[in-house]
Amino acid sequence: MRAAQISAYGPPEVLTWTRVPEPEVGPRDVLIRTAASTVNPVDTLTRSGALAEHASFAPPTVPGWDVSGVVAAVGARVSHLGEGDPVVAMTAHMATGRGTYAELVALDADIVAPAPASVPLERAAALPLAGLTAHQALEVLAPAAGSSLLITGAVGAVGGFGVQLARAAGLRVLAHVRTEGDAEHARALGADEVFVAGPPPSGVADALFETAGLPEYVGAVRDGGRAVSVVATHPPAAERGVEVRMSFVEQDGRRLAALAELVDAGALTLRVDRVLPLSEAAKAHTLFEAGGTRGKILLTADGSA
Repeated sequence: MRAAQISAYGPPEVLTWTRVPEPEVGPRDVLIRTAASTVNPVDTLTRSGALAEHASFAPPTVPGWDVSGVVAAVGARVSHLGEGDPVVAMTAHMATGRGTYAELVALDADIVAPAPASVPLERAAALPLAGLTAHQALEVLAPAAGSSLLITGAVGAVGGFGVQLARAAGLRVLAHVRTEGDAEHARALGADEVFVAGPPPSGVADALFETAGLPEYVGAVRDGGRAVSVVATHPPAAERGVEVRMSFVEQDGRRLAALAELVDAGALTLRVDRVLPLSEAAKAHTLFEAGGTRGKILLTADGSA
């Protein structure tokens, strides 16, 4: 099979489209024929070598955390999925070494979920990593029903899902964005109020979901409130009795299935910025690192979505 492989740590050009051995399918695995993967910050950081000390592997490696596709084969101990099923999954590539920038991907069946039926299968690849990150962080935060939640990076991949999930949970959503152009986008996702550029007023929110590397925005949380961050390099400091927690995304087929159901119910919108073929993963990384994307860059098996 073919895959986009990191030959060595470095710039996007180290990603090459090449032939690699087909993955082995263990008794608890499913083999997925890839429809699409995506570009995430962790993918570019893995490729550059910035996360090398945390990885369970060394190059060469096939990167990628998100995948949508069709089950091509199942292991002997897998009973809840079958050949031909459309599925989505998130693999913790840093820990497992099982990346998704490939024509075929073998993953533990427990982290694989039925794909949402209401969107094209390629587009469903926009859901797993960002959706699970937002969902799990909000579970950690556990905001009270009807309370106000400030979300930084509210039109980013994770923040955008955070806005939608918070809205569906009945929270009053306060969104922070960097530019006026993003304000209407945040409102369309469900934000009740939008703050642009500078920090919101002190104590304006009951809780904070920090996705943008703006730890100082904990100042917008009322005394004794709560905050959760998914930005490990810039955690907010606890102050004024504000409880601060970190959330790190975990593989979870059960929660991913619940998110797919929310897509089908119309509660979650999957946002795609552009589509490129898997063979152009290097170009996709270059575009992603240039910034300015609003939605996922999809890498599809045939270059269309």
